[in-house]
Amino acid sequence: MPHPIRQLALNLCPPPSWGGRRDGAGRKRGPHPRDPHRSRQPLSSAHPCHVTLKLRRGIPSLRTVRFVREFERSLRAVQGRPRFRVVHYTLQSDHIHLIVEASSSRDLASGMKSIGARVARAVARVFGLRGRVLSDRFHLHVLRSPREVRNAIAYVLLNARRHLAKSGRRIDPRPRVDPASSGSWFDGWRSHAAQFEVHDPPVSRARTWLLRVGWRRHGQIAVTEVPGRR
Repeated sequence: MPHPIRQLALNLCPPPSWGGRRDGAGRKRGPHPRDPHRSRQPLSSAHPCHVTLKLRRGIPSLRTVRFVREFERSLRAVQGRPRFRVVHYTLQSDHIHLIVEASSSRDLASGMKSIGARVARAVARVFGLRGRVLSDRFHLHVLRSPREVRNAIAYVLLNARRHLAKSGRRIDPRPRVDPASSGSWFDGWRSHAAQFEVHDPPVSRARTWLLRVGWRRHGQIAVTEVPGRR
């Protein structure tokens, strides 16, 4: 006698999920949110860039003589790159400003990855620290006009004076170049009192018209300027 066929029940319960896209979902932003990882715009090789690297909390000041010398040595090691160049820089206590040239967005990303790794290794050698050094990926501002480039050069090379002014501390009126910057290798100072070095530079020569010639249309830079102050 044939056995009766039993119909199996279908499990139509929805699969487990996390609720989908909705307001308030996801990881909450902390007190110091990181920059969102948006895709960067294509970069023209004719436009230099102002780049800022921020360091994590707890790392000693980068404006020590030992770290400045180690950073200069690291930059000299990447001078030969034809598609990425560091032209100007300054080291502040917890961040670094650079003005760079790159042939494309990919070359910029590759070059900054190398710079970030070299900064981390320099921190390890000088301060004996291990682990992540940078707090986030670099902040980028593309410079497209001679005035923008002139302002960016002054901002970078005279950044220490800007920080002194913002904190209300006394600014040295003497025309002295910041030793934690590439100002000693900059040939665009207005005052001849500023020392200009020609030997063993840690930075590369500018190749873009904006960084070589264009910015000079708006006047040379005085060592006593305070960026952002009228």
